[in-house]
Amino acid sequence: MKQRTVTTGGPCWVEHGSADPAAARRFYGELFGWQPETDERPEAGGYTFMRLDGAVAASVTPLYGEGQPTAWTVSFLVDEADAAARRVAGAGGSLVVEPTDALDYGRFAIAADPSGAVFGLWQAGRLRGAEVLNAPGALGWVELLTRDPDGARAFYPAVFGWTAGPSGEYTQWGLADGDFGGMLAMGEGFPPQVPPHWLPYFSTADVDVSAFRAGNLGATVLMAPTDLPGGGLRIAVLRDPVGAAFGLYFRSESRG
Repeated sequence: MKQRTVTTGGPCWVEHGSADPAAARRFYGELFGWQPETDERPEAGGYTFMRLDGAVAASVTPLYGEGQPTAWTVSFLVDEADAAARRVAGAGGSLVVEPTDALDYGRFAIAADPSGAVFGLWQAGRLRGAEVLNAPGALGWVELLTRDPDGARAFYPAVFGWTAGPSGEYTQWGLADGDFGGMLAMGEGFPPQVPPHWLPYFSTADVDVSAFRAGNLGATVLMAPTDLPGGGLRIAVLRDPVGAAFGLYFRSESRG
């Protein structure tokens, strides 16, 4: 991710919807050093911000809807949630949650692309999004895993104005100020019951150490630490003890 501040059209927020919010808070607190700050207003429903060295980095929430899975949801910043929701529908996507005010924090909608991958639309109010990006313990990359890459290349630029640039066999999503994510085609190695989804990657100073620590905290390693072709990039993918998948990410050129 080239951005270190939230950019309109780009990823601005990640939210862990959890069947066991307390367990999720403990796990990520131990792994990344996040500190919880729960909005105590009854109407907030237990919404908890997770802070990294004082800066808001992510959130952990209870499950609010029947059938909602424990998972990370990636949200993208838009000028107007209602207008963005109309673009989603016009491009062939659907709305899971219609545009709704989130107290004084902003306005949001939950959408799905034509293949079913779920993501959020966020219109800033008091909260613009994460206050820290692309630093150890913060969101560093977002990746769409899909069985319809051609459809995604048409859908997301229509909704957000992204560029879709090739990087070998990998598509990278970008805006004018740089790439922030990518897309991986789900091949035969993915079980059919795994749906298309967005996967957040959190930056770390050492993928191997963080993956080892996560395992000791109860996570399952889905992909062991791996160097990607081209050099300088190392990743791992895990499932946390509550059941949500996430990635770890380190780009050596960013050291220092």
